[in-house]
Amino acid sequence: MNIPISAFPNFQPRVPVGDNMERQVCSQCEWIHYENPRIIVSAICLWQNQLLLCRRAIAPRYGFWTLPGGFMEVGETMEEAARREVFEEAGADVEIESLLATYSIPRIGQVHMVYLATMKSATFAAGTESLDVMLVPISSDSIPWDDLAFPVNRWTFRDFLSLDGKPIGQPFRLREEDRGERLSPVSHHPDFPPPAVSGGNN
Repeated sequence: MNIPISAFPNFQPRVPVGDNMERQVCSQCEWIHYENPRIIVSAICLWQNQLLLCRRAIAPRYGFWTLPGGFMEVGETMEEAARREVFEEAGADVEIESLLATYSIPRIGQVHMVYLATMKSATFAAGTESLDVMLVPISSDSIPWDDLAFPVNRWTFRDFLSLDGKPIGQPFRLREEDRGERLSPVSHHPDFPPPAVSGGNN
């Protein structure tokens, strides 16, 4: 559980000695509370000419479609985190192939690392965070664009499909025109987790 810093009255905003940014600093022991972006890993999982989609069983965006993915844990590499998240949410064992894209979203403090992965078999099953999992053909017509959970899903599929079977040259990144795209009415989220009224964390 994330407890907001406001729950600790000893913390006050100020610029610590040797720093150049305002931080939350304990007035009693001088301990500095750093807030850093969170790393989210996901994967486009391929099986022959199909890709894997998960339908979310949790908030935010319950019932919407997404790539299998989630927050990286301490003690694992990004590739290990991506494999774990795919298995937890979609029951699929995959081989991570290459980095497809990095999408930095400053207003919500997130960095998304999206990988291309190959499924080791056609075996998959919905995990506890998924209502359903399905393989769909690799085509624009097969993507449920209007029912995708987050803007980052839309960016990922758009960029992946633009390869049209060609190898990745350089990982895709957030386009300037995408910077303002959001589902939430909140302009940014200074606190974690984002407020439930925002309708999503993206």
